[in-house]
Amino acid sequence: MNATAFAECAIYVLLLLALAWPLGAYMARVYNGQALWAQRVIGPLERFVYRICGVDSAAQMDWRGYAYAVLAFNLFGLLAVYALQRVQASLPLNPAALANVAPEVAWNTAVSFASNTNWQAYGGETTLSHLTQMLALTTQNFVSAGTGMAVLVALLRGLTGRLTTNLGSFWVDLTRSTLYILLPLSVLLALLLVSQGVVQTFSASTSVPWLDRVLTADGKPVVEQVLALGPAASQIAIKQLGTNGGGFFNVNSAHPFENTSVLSNLLQALAILLLPAALCITYGRLVGSPRQGIALLLAMFALFLPVLALTVWSEHQANPLLTALGVDPSMGNWEGKETRFGLTASALWATATTAASNGSVNAMHDSFMPLGSLGPMWLMQLGEIVFGGVGSGIYGILMYAFVAVFVAGLMVGRTPEYLGKKIEAFEMKMAALVILLPSAAVLLGTALACSIPAGTQPLGNPGAHGFSEILYAFSSGANNNGSALGGLTVNGLFYTVAIGVCMLVGRYWVIVPVLALAGSLANKRAVPPSAGTLPTHTPLFILLLVGTIVIVGALTFIPALVLGPIVEHLSLR
Repeated sequence: MNATAFAECAIYVLLLLALAWPLGAYMARVYNGQALWAQRVIGPLERFVYRICGVDSAAQMDWRGYAYAVLAFNLFGLLAVYALQRVQASLPLNPAALANVAPEVAWNTAVSFASNTNWQAYGGETTLSHLTQMLALTTQNFVSAGTGMAVLVALLRGLTGRLTTNLGSFWVDLTRSTLYILLPLSVLLALLLVSQGVVQTFSASTSVPWLDRVLTADGKPVVEQVLALGPAASQIAIKQLGTNGGGFFNVNSAHPFENTSVLSNLLQALAILLLPAALCITYGRLVGSPRQGIALLLAMFALFLPVLALTVWSEHQANPLLTALGVDPSMGNWEGKETRFGLTASALWATATTAASNGSVNAMHDSFMPLGSLGPMWLMQLGEIVFGGVGSGIYGILMYAFVAVFVAGLMVGRTPEYLGKKIEAFEMKMAALVILLPSAAVLLGTALACSIPAGTQPLGNPGAHGFSEILYAFSSGANNNGSALGGLTVNGLFYTVAIGVCMLVGRYWVIVPVLALAGSLANKRAVPPSAGTLPTHTPLFILLLVGTIVIVGALTFIPALVLGPIVEHLSLR
């Protein structure tokens, strides 16, 4: 990593911290009902939403009621997105006259956007109408992100509650997350993106003259190029802020109409990690100890920065295969990169988008060097906990925190505690389910795909790289990321169904155990700290937490990574 690359990454990190701190404090006030100026402005709209939906904002839910509300609401959203795709040809705002979406792709897309994965087995501008993009996908971008934030708040109430079964109201938490946080930030970011030239129009396309002389297959000259348009900026804003990542256009944030300039690239890259980082500050405020949130944030950076350094360094290295063809090795690996962004910004984006459960791309990950794709792949496989999705990243890393204090408790012969709550057998079982179920989905899905023709025939590359494409796909789906190594064709029946199942496992088979754990913690007494209590805001605990994450991640996925990117890296030497 040269000095320019280091400075670019350092500026990004400093800007992220400068924005995350006040935003995190504001979000804590929102969830505590103390954001007075915002309540004066948005409060009437919030109360109107409760009134038309028949919601009693004072009602409380236990963990089972909260989980039922989450699952029922998300099931309704999934079915609505599926239905809109299946009948879009008969609906308005379809200026390109696009046909109805095939059943298997519609199913995959509905699951993808409901689960905050935004995996795309389709090309947006050639598959979905403007109405479907706005009413189905953009709406889900808001409420799926809001769902993750609501579940986090419920877990924090469990940590701070005393002998109670109440975790709050999912409907209130979802509404406040959307109206007070996601919507205002999205409006602001969308306006900034439009100012940079990101398209926002109901037009289907525009035509521009073809500058070079090009002939069709039958020898006729091509005189113009048709460029797809649409209401992109509004979807892009929430896709980044909500760690959704689904692109309006097929090539996502590498498309010049989605990501137009160096400034728009910086704004979107900051938006990817902004809410996950800010929620660490929110977490500390809500549990009554800001140092707890800072400890989690530092643990995330301790995992993020080495992977960022590896990815940036790797993409600044020459590809020996291209060097043999006469490419200047001092240039680095420019294959699959946008020249308007460069190597460092592309590697930074790839690391940020896989650290968060975002999945948007401004370069093609399939063209990265083997070690350049290893880091982002491993960040996903850890469970999207290094920042992670909005809400889901914090409750994911808290599961590892419970494991860490449990291990520490065993070492000193005491019942482990976290924030004054004893971590016992039930809590460990729920934390283990959260950690192990997505990992099992990744490995079992990859094994199945590698063993049947339906899984291997769509590969774009043989050997170790082809294996990496499959492993990356299931890592992305089961951990609700959504990015892909583009050499694998995934719109066939096998991958649309298999990855759809993995997305459900990675989202809802995690949320339910988290809420069950929250309910158990809320019903416990607070334990006063003693000489044997492990402080969970010290450098020692940060080191223990990072070590636990690395060991679990290494034991689970190193064998698979050896078969893919590591073997491919060695074969290039």
